[in-house]
Amino acid sequence: MKAGRLRFSKPNKYWVENSQKRYVPHAEDSVLGIVVDSRSDNFLVDIKGPALAFLPVLAFEGGTRRNIPKFEAGTLLYVRVVKANPGMNPELSCTDASGKAGEFGALKEGYMFECSTGLSRMLLSSPTCPVLDTLGKKLSFEIAVGLNGRVWVNASSPSTTIIVANAIMNSETLSGVQQKIMAEKLLQRVQ
Repeated sequence: MKAGRLRFSKPNKYWVENSQKRYVPHAEDSVLGIVVDSRSDNFLVDIKGPALAFLPVLAFEGGTRRNIPKFEAGTLLYVRVVKANPGMNPELSCTDASGKAGEFGALKEGYMFECSTGLSRMLLSSPTCPVLDTLGKKLSFEIAVGLNGRVWVNASSPSTTIIVANAIMNSETLSGVQQKIMAEKLLQRVQ
């Protein structure tokens, strides 16, 4: 049994969407992972799942045996889940389905925090999340949201990064209108 909202997509796909701390990997999810260890043929990456994920050294744009990326333990990566089967370690890639790097790769600087999977889905929802929409009109920042409940924020000043991160964390239990009001009040205090 599972509590949550019943969702539907055509032609006849139903699922229960809920907010939880535990992440269950699914193919084509974009997630934020932390490199735990590097081996000769792959990296071990923590994606907050039940098991560590594998990131093959050739799963990068233009990846060859001569052109192997070097990642230290603790490096934050924005990656895509390629394979996720129960009982097996998930496989990751730093390219989109067409083989281009796109937005995937190492995330430098910035601030990473963890939230529930429901909040990360809300941030990625369409139309744009009211908090991100309101803050984006006045502040300049970069954001990477993983479906595994990790969010990375980067801005030119540390104060802007903190404002955006706190606004996102405080928005989880608020409605769309309340999120917009809260973000506008934050921006008024800053100016």
